Amino acid sequence: MRQSNGEMDEILTHAAPDCPNQRLLLFAIRRIAADGLADAHATHAFFVAFGRSFRRPLVLLRALMAEVSRVSTAKILVAPCCCPRLTGAEAVLLSAIVNADRQPRDAHDRLRAMLGVRECLGALSSAQAVAQAFEDCGRALRAD
Repeated sequence: MRQSNGEMDEILTHAAPDCPNQRLLLFAIRRIAADGLADAHATHAFFVAFGRSFRRPLVLLRALMAEVSRVSTAKILVAPCCCPRLTGAEAVLLSAIVNADRQPRDAHDRLRAMLGVRECLGALSSAQAVAQAFEDCGRALRAD
C-alpha cells in the first residue's frame, strides 16, 4: 500500500544537504545501513571520492555505524539511497558528524536523543573521527 504525501512528509522531514561531501557521507551511511558494513557501493564511492586515501574515512564510518547499531535502543529510520530528502534520524546523524568537532556537547546530546541512551561517548568520538578524516582528505563537511 502506498503512503500518502502527508505520511511521507512526516517521515522525510529534512531536505538533502547542499554540500557534496555531506551527500557522499549520506550515501555511504544509507548503503551501510541497508547492506552492512562491507557494502561494496559505499566502498566504491569512497574510493572514487578519496582515491588512495579512501580507507581511513571508510573504516571510521564503518566503526561509527557499528557503534550506533550496538548502543541504540531506538529504531533508526534510513531512507533509500535515491531519496532526495532525509529522515529525522539521518539529519541528526549528519548534523552530529558535521558539528562533532566544533560543538561536541550539542552533537552528543543529538546522538543521545536519537539513540535513546544516557551516554554515547563512543558514537561521539567516532563521529569526530569521521569528520576529521573527511577534512584531512580534503573533503571537509561544511555546515549548511
